[in-house]
Amino acid sequence: MITGGAGFIGSNFIHYLLSRYKDIEVVNLDKLTYAGNLDNLKDVADDPRYRFVKGDICDRKIVSEVISGCELVVHFAAETHVDRSILEAGSFITTDVYGTYVLLEEAKKAGVKRFIHISTDEVYGNVEEGFSREDDPLKPSNPYSASKAGADRLAYSFFVTYHLPVIIVRASNNFGPYQYPEKIIPLFITNAIDDLILPLYGDGKNIRDWLYVEDHCRAIDLLIEKGKEGEVYNVGGGNLLPNIELTRRILAILGKPETLIRYVADRPGHDRRYALDTTKIKKLGWEPAHSFDEALKATVRWYQENEPWWRKIKENSPAFKEFYQRWYGERK
Repeated sequence: MITGGAGFIGSNFIHYLLSRYKDIEVVNLDKLTYAGNLDNLKDVADDPRYRFVKGDICDRKIVSEVISGCELVVHFAAETHVDRSILEAGSFITTDVYGTYVLLEEAKKAGVKRFIHISTDEVYGNVEEGFSREDDPLKPSNPYSASKAGADRLAYSFFVTYHLPVIIVRASNNFGPYQYPEKIIPLFITNAIDDLILPLYGDGKNIRDWLYVEDHCRAIDLLIEKGKEGEVYNVGGGNLLPNIELTRRILAILGKPETLIRYVADRPGHDRRYALDTTKIKKLGWEPAHSFDEALKATVRWYQENEPWWRKIKENSPAFKEFYQRWYGERK
């Protein structure tokens, strides 16, 4: 059972599973909020090994029905965008915390063999220097990361209290195909294609570690097989870049001028730097298989070759338009 499988990472993971394993059955439970898109999975929609169920992870009845007979749960479903959480935090608490609780309860009843909870490096908060280890304190700085920290620790509590076989994955910033274009890489790629401004927060020197989504999928697959129950594993690409450098690389790949960069007022609670120590998962045999530069070029190429996919969102989605105008319009 994959939750949030119509979203960015979830849909990539479903593609990964179906391409790698012949004897697998995948059920995708997704509410299809603004970021859920069945176009992400149209090439596998008729695969007899795959089934889609529209439903909310907060709905116990539907979760109970879908999880029945499943050996494994990989839980991606979440509200994930920091900017949206600053504008309206309530839905993040409901989906990310209460929804995770419902899944954990039903997984306990169903007797699943593994529950993989997808968390984030943002739960550690700002990391001025060095690298976050799995046993470091959690210091989330915004409603999104706080909701994910709550879900993260709730999942762990079900391992301790009920012996539910939980594994927690804290990944750095993912990028790649099918990412909703409110996030910085697809937003800047698609804006640059159209010669629109690239709204860069503050001085552009906030640092993030970038992880190609396929490498994240490989890490999750490895942890299903070799991860230890009750443990947390950091998964990072080892690609620490200031946002301004990321922006310049995107423009260079597209052959666009840096005059498209527009510095905008910084967002509240904007962490300066994230960085993960990935020693633990590397001891299990995982390493990123893609260099950052090649993965970024492949991602840019995907958005160039799949214009109808993102134009449909940017031009026709009220949720995208309302968010973009509200956030950047108010902050010019």
